Amino acid sequence: MDALAWSPDSTQIATALGNDTVGVWSIETLDEKFFPFTTSGTSNALAWSPDGSRIASVTGNIFVQVCSATTGKLSDTYPGNSQAVLTLAWSPDGNHIASGGADGIVQIWSATTGRTFFTYRGHSGEVNSMAWQKGPDLSPGVEAYIASGGADATVQVWSFGMIGDTNNMLAMALQGELLIYRGHSGPVTSVTWAPDGQHIASGSEDGTVQVWQAM
Repeated sequence: MDALAWSPDSTQIATALGNDTVGVWSIETLDEKFFPFTTSGTSNALAWSPDGSRIASVTGNIFVQVCSATTGKLSDTYPGNSQAVLTLAWSPDGNHIASGGADGIVQIWSATTGRTFFTYRGHSGEVNSMAWQKGPDLSPGVEAYIASGGADATVQVWSFGMIGDTNNMLAMALQGELLIYRGHSGPVTSVTWAPDGQHIASGSEDGTVQVWQAM
């Protein structure tokens, strides 16, 4: 099994089974697949949309597909990554997805149109994990904060925000100051924000989990 993801209401689990299949399992039955849909290649990452209606999964290593969690119907495929996608994260409002990969790049794109909004290139190694800070939407002038952990042993907290006309999808800009946490001595494999939106827990191949203030 290559990836797991809980549904937001905790009643289902999405699983990448290692045989080109992603399944959705009911927690009540466990032994019965609630709904399966097939990918073309091993899925390295899975992520549920915040409202539980869609699942994003990696297909063929470099593509991300978005499917209905109930029918499996494909709604979009994002082809913008040049190397294997290792991690996915939905924005809190469910309108955007961040995908990070072996090329050290994070791309943020529309979950409905597949159009790229922003590309972050701060890491010097592969991006293993990402997490959005809860709360901010992408209204004009509002910053959205993302934490990304990489093989370069850093956690980087960065932001972007829509500026000007919300219909101008290219009107994105890096805002504020970049924060780089260097407390780990090995590749960072997982990051998560605390509910207060002020602290981050990060796990690493150095065998430690570290909690630190990000904001």
